[in-house]
Amino acid sequence: MVDDNELERLRDIAVPAPDGEAKARAFAAAMQAFDLDEKISPVRQGTFAGLRLTERARMLWRDIMQRKLIATPAITALVALPIAGYAAFEMLKDHPPVVGGNGTVTETLADKPAAQKPALEQPAINEPLAAAPAKEKKTDADAETRANSQVAAPKPATEVDGLLKQEAAPESKRALQPAPAESGQLAAGDKDGSSNRVIMSMTPPSVDEAERADKAPAGGAAAVPASPPAVPASPPAVADSKLMVQPAPMPVDQLQPQEENRDRVENFKTNPVHETAQDPVSTFSIDVDTASYSFVRRSLKEGSLPEPDTVRVEEMINYFPYDWKGPDSTKTPFNSTVTVMPTPWNEHTKLMHVAIKGFDVKPAEQPKANLVFLIDVSGSMDEPDKLPLLKSAFRLLVSKLKPDDTVSIVTYAGNAGTVLMPTKGAEKQKILAAINNLAPGGSTAGEEGIREAYKLAQQSFVKDGVNRVMLATDGDFNVGQTDDDDLKRLIEKERKTGVFLSVFGFGRGNLNDQMMQIIAQNGNGTAAYIDTLAEAEKVLVEDASSTLFTIAKDVKIQVEFNPATVSEYRLVGYETRALKREDFNNDRVDAGDIGSGHSVTAVYEITPKGSGGEQVDPLRYGQAKVDNGGVANAGEYAFVKIRYKLPDENVSKLITTPVTAANEVSSFDAAGADQRFSVAVAAFGQKLRDEDQTANFSYDRIAEIANAARGADPFGYRAEFLSLVRLASSLGGNK
Repeated sequence: MVDDNELERLRDIAVPAPDGEAKARAFAAAMQAFDLDEKISPVRQGTFAGLRLTERARMLWRDIMQRKLIATPAITALVALPIAGYAAFEMLKDHPPVVGGNGTVTETLADKPAAQKPALEQPAINEPLAAAPAKEKKTDADAETRANSQVAAPKPATEVDGLLKQEAAPESKRALQPAPAESGQLAAGDKDGSSNRVIMSMTPPSVDEAERADKAPAGGAAAVPASPPAVPASPPAVADSKLMVQPAPMPVDQLQPQEENRDRVENFKTNPVHETAQDPVSTFSIDVDTASYSFVRRSLKEGSLPEPDTVRVEEMINYFPYDWKGPDSTKTPFNSTVTVMPTPWNEHTKLMHVAIKGFDVKPAEQPKANLVFLIDVSGSMDEPDKLPLLKSAFRLLVSKLKPDDTVSIVTYAGNAGTVLMPTKGAEKQKILAAINNLAPGGSTAGEEGIREAYKLAQQSFVKDGVNRVMLATDGDFNVGQTDDDDLKRLIEKERKTGVFLSVFGFGRGNLNDQMMQIIAQNGNGTAAYIDTLAEAEKVLVEDASSTLFTIAKDVKIQVEFNPATVSEYRLVGYETRALKREDFNNDRVDAGDIGSGHSVTAVYEITPKGSGGEQVDPLRYGQAKVDNGGVANAGEYAFVKIRYKLPDENVSKLITTPVTAANEVSSFDAAGADQRFSVAVAAFGQKLRDEDQTANFSYDRIAEIANAARGADPFGYRAEFLSLVRLASSLGGNK
């Protein structure tokens, strides 16, 4: 027990004078500790009246996030915006930014330490940074609040070395940009991880700045740019002694950059008007492909008019089934019907409508099928409208196979491989399992896959049956033979074996339509574009007979116009199918094929002699004589010749049809419904190609003709056509 007297004596003892040496040691220790901690702050010091603005904003934000003031997340977001705006206004008023000559905010010497130390290596996004020392760990409730609410709501401002700067937003929305390489690093001088600063700019970065940021190294020293790129990231929160760097959300159009459209489509010029006196003969190969119509439909439904070169008018016309008169027996594989009618878009011209109908093989008479599915499983097929749709499409076809049919499956990516050896159609589950297990990945060795597919088709060749390779791809061949001419020669060689090839295109942005057309035409097959499962059902189920069973090959048409009755003519479509005049009688020249029940339509616009609708001035000198002069058949409009080969023959046969006044109808409305509907489709295709002949022919008039000639439409194809005309009308300004 201490005596009270001793306490009194101690109280009365005089305080010794301070020792100068002790003061010096204490001061040196304090300075050393100060230098080690490096807690130099460029922020002005002192006490304001009441709390600082930053403290007021922080406390208000904490209360909001703890739901003391706001009850719902929606109201929280609404309240956060004015708070952030008010904070930014006050901060900029107290700390006006230094504006450079280019209008961007720049840092001053007061905004950052005089010497920049090398930044630590940047961690990957969402990876934790190194933990701060225990003495620096935040333990207050505010830190926990920030950690728990970092993703829940955006922060009103971002701290930059003690200063608060707010990014200026555009009128409608804030275009947020991802943080550059430097922003995710620890700020220079913060070697202990106690301060992680994120720099924001008042203006978005330029393209050059963004490119430099993308190319910046992940670690090492980095110079601070005069105009730092915009960084929308929220301040890192402290949780479990680890600092997590998470970027703020960005608009979808910036998170997913626009993909380059690498579709390859053959460029071609519209057929010109020919003067009959100088060039009376027109020759072309028939075409039963439908890819163009599906491609046009997809473009319109996605809200844009199709590119003109994607519109092949003949493929649009032949997309629809027509009830043309067919042949009576297989001895004559098809029948032709010719109709002459007034042109709805030009009162001075007429249309010569040529319709061909193939013999329809009855289901009981269908030959055995030997099919090889050649499926592209390269990395470019990894899209919902490519391989997944492809698999669903081929499952539909498998369901229609007969027990005696044979199916093989070859896939190709970096190289080709056989997924399913020849398997009878009775084993549907085995075939379906092989299809279901397909997965994308790798490059595209299409040429190797084609060779392997033909090899398998030869192994299971069916005499007097259907032997066909069915290629399904987006057309992106990039390994092996990739040149169109090389692939053409390969297909021409293989078709001599009796194995034909059909091509089915999938997807957008990487579609090689040009290559698909070439190999289909030279492989005695068809080309179709499948954009929906409904289209897959049409091509592979409803039109399976015409797709698989060929009744005539190398079908060519040649029309000779009579200069006594026809001044001019032009063929609508078939630009990519044109043949030389001498090719018509050359059986070595390949042409299109007709399948069971297939219909083919061709339309000529002709200018009758003396109608006044001629576009070519008559010759002043040396004009050809076109009067009767006793010449036979002078009253005919034209003479139509069709050459074809039977599937197992190499010598062509000839069918001829003279076109006279007996083929003519008095008015457009007097023509049959199918003729009128096909003319409406022809007008629509020309309109989409922006051709001169239909420039003043409105979409409304096209829709009127098509609607009046709609007729029976069991599958809704014609109703869908009318909707496409309306879409094109709205996209094209109702022209």
